[in-house]
Amino acid sequence: MASSLINPWLAWRQGDDPRSVARTAALAHERFVSGDARPGAGRSRRLDVRSVVLDSWRRSRAGGVDPDGVLPPMAWDADELLQARAASPLAAIMPVVRRLLVENAADAGLLVAVADADGRLLWVEGETHLRDRAADMHFLEGARWGELDAGTNAPALAIRHDHAVQVFASEHFHREVQMWSCSAAPVHDPITGVVLGAIDITGGDHVAAPQILALVNATVAAAEAQLLVRQQTAPSPRARRAARPAASTASTASTASTASTAATQLRVLGAARPTILRGTTATRLTLRHAEILLLLAARPDGMSADDLAMRLDERDLDAVTVRVEMSRLRSVLGPDALSSRPYRLTTAMDIDAARLRRMVDAGDSATALGQYAGPILPASQAPGVVELRDELHWLLRASALASADADTLLRWCAAPHGADDIEAWEAAVDALAPASPRRPSVLAGLAAANRRLG
Repeated sequence: MASSLINPWLAWRQGDDPRSVARTAALAHERFVSGDARPGAGRSRRLDVRSVVLDSWRRSRAGGVDPDGVLPPMAWDADELLQARAASPLAAIMPVVRRLLVENAADAGLLVAVADADGRLLWVEGETHLRDRAADMHFLEGARWGELDAGTNAPALAIRHDHAVQVFASEHFHREVQMWSCSAAPVHDPITGVVLGAIDITGGDHVAAPQILALVNATVAAAEAQLLVRQQTAPSPRARRAARPAASTASTASTASTASTAATQLRVLGAARPTILRGTTATRLTLRHAEILLLLAARPDGMSADDLAMRLDERDLDAVTVRVEMSRLRSVLGPDALSSRPYRLTTAMDIDAARLRRMVDAGDSATALGQYAGPILPASQAPGVVELRDELHWLLRASALASADADTLLRWCAAPHGADDIEAWEAAVDALAPASPRRPSVLAGLAAANRRLG
């Protein structure tokens, strides 16, 4: 028996030969689905496979999952997916997940997924080519990956057993999935302990290495800490009820001042891939196309090809290249979305970053800070984008510091873009009453930030 079976949650231990483990799992799966190991089918052979996997195979078969059958069904359409994300408490951990996992996932050949407590995939992020390959087996946002929908897989087992777990290659019950491996761990409500869902890394055989599961566990710990800070800083239900009558008029005015009737929305905040939303249709953009749209939106009077080239790359970009990119962008947006001479947006576009700026200008900094998913296009080095990114980031930071409000400051410090902001941590300490029960945890956060910065 392979030495990896000593720990039922790990695919193999350090020092094991993954190829040998893979061959053993493939043979066991073939015997299982062929009935060679089924009681009553003649002499039953012992299956050299982890108990957590074998038990899942049995449940999958009993639940009617066909190892060669249809792929997992969709749980939501595009509009329903957006609503599910907005309603999920897991939305609050996505900045942490992106900072710790997604930012490096593409280079490592990995996908990062976040599932809800029923195994439905809320987010699947990573390099576009990998996402397209995974979509072929319906491993995509909005799909059902519970055990009785997709058979044995790591997110489903992590949620079922409330334990971090790996599923390696042929340990997946459905044959279509066996070219992949996955490591997943459950995410809990930090107060009640209820399982909210799971964080998963999916990729090649290397995803079943022990250190990958340790990485997922570390990310879950950071995510649950983020949820705890968020819950500690949220107003109590009583406080919300008390504030509602007085705030209703201001809230209505703020909503009116920040809402947009634009049919097209552009999302550029945080580490997620930039996206265009038109109605219920979401279209992912290349970084270059998002940069162009953002710069054109900031200059409603338009820009020449030379001016746009300088704002995109002051050294290595020429007007001809800009014209080629504009032609490609028209194929994404439609021929009437952009005009030439100068280049200009011809339709209204609601940009998440601009919306936050309007909130701050209207005096609603708290809402703006709460919706700040992270800096504008953090991967961009375009001079014009860097200028817009720094302007918004420092405006929001200044708003947090000027508030002198502990809850506002702690929301800033709990986010990845504020985690190492020593001045903000110190301001949060000063804003708390000396006897506040939150003071020790905030001092610990300040000390951790100081350690990270040396």
